[in-house]
Amino acid sequence: MSRIFWDTHLFIYLLEGTGETLKRTRGLLGRMRERNDQLLTSTLTLGEVLVKPLAAGEREWVRRFESFLDSPGVEMVPFDRDAARAYAGIRSDRTIKPPDAIQLACAASAGTDLFITNDERLTRKNIPGVSFIVPLRRAYL
Repeated sequence: MSRIFWDTHLFIYLLEGTGETLKRTRGLLGRMRERNDQLLTSTLTLGEVLVKPLAAGEREWVRRFESFLDSPGVEMVPFDRDAARAYAGIRSDRTIKPPDAIQLACAASAGTDLFITNDERLTRKNIPGVSFIVPLRRAYL
């Protein structure tokens, strides 16, 4: 069992995507379930995925996102004191944007084996508490 952190866009791909991104995220989630991997994300993800549906008045999409993020096997990591400390260290690298630093800090504070993102820049970063960072296109379990 591994602790695998999904960046925000993977949830959007899973619930709103089409084509290759939908196929890839569904396949990844299926493999994670077969292996009993723990799916992690941060509370920031909830806020980010709800922006568009709330702005559009799409209550059903709000319900779908919240339902999935509240489902068994998904752990939402809070931005707490430990994450805030990790954030400060991560943000000392000014090339990392604040939302990305929050995600990485939450992943680090939770002890993450694999962080999956669509942001190729992040894959070159070394974050204590996160064993590997890979782009979705290279995430194979």
